[in-house]
Amino acid sequence: MTAPTNELKPVLVFDSGIGGLTVLREARVLMPERGFIYVADDAGFPYGGWEEQALKERIIGLFGKLLQEHDPEVCIIACNTAFTLVGADLRAAFPQMTFVGTVPAIKPAAERTRSGLVSVLATPGTVKRAYTRDLIQSFAQQCHVRLVGSENLARMAEAYIRGDAVSDEAVLAEIDQCFVEKEGHKTDIVVLACTHYPFMANLFRRLAPWPVDWLDPAEAIARRARTLMPLIADAVHPDNFDFSVFTSGKPDFATRRLMQGFGLRA
Repeated sequence: MTAPTNELKPVLVFDSGIGGLTVLREARVLMPERGFIYVADDAGFPYGGWEEQALKERIIGLFGKLLQEHDPEVCIIACNTAFTLVGADLRAAFPQMTFVGTVPAIKPAAERTRSGLVSVLATPGTVKRAYTRDLIQSFAQQCHVRLVGSENLARMAEAYIRGDAVSDEAVLAEIDQCFVEKEGHKTDIVVLACTHYPFMANLFRRLAPWPVDWLDPAEAIARRARTLMPLIADAVHPDNFDFSVFTSGKPDFATRRLMQGFGLRA
């Protein structure tokens, strides 16, 4: 489905699963005149276990089809693991398209921290990426940055978002390495470097051994996308347009219900 010819081109939001809904939520507030297409690569989820070259080829192949089918104005890559791996390749492969990426919010964390102790909670793929290390080198040399790669938290967040029970013990086992005490100081900021994680932020706050600022980049990503979109006077949101695409072709009932809750047809 493409936007009607008399309407503005839509915004495409891409994620490995349903975590990018955190970004979609913010983008809609700032771009109410635009239609949205949410694409979840659930057939490839989770991305953490993929070999890098194979994952690059998969994502570039997917976008070859998505851009042809939907002709968006802008693509938001609402996935740290994907963008830190393949962002440059996407821009090279599709130079006519504007891509807005998601990277760990290390720069704002370094600017805000008072203790100098910052943790980055991410997938193992994002943690091992040179892109992430370069961000630390460029913006956080004065900080002690702990990278915490969680094998299971993205899956757990998907279950949690759908309404499944997730045990406190299991969540705490994934986040406890974020909390550092050093020379009388404590971690005061945890960067949520996976778009799935903000859905669990209230749970994280309850389980944390002391209060920290859980840094969610979704609003900043949406603001960046807004700056790249032309403002059209008197534009209105196309009726009944927003929809979701799942690469498996078969989202389950809980997922379809969740999409409907976000105003998306599955």
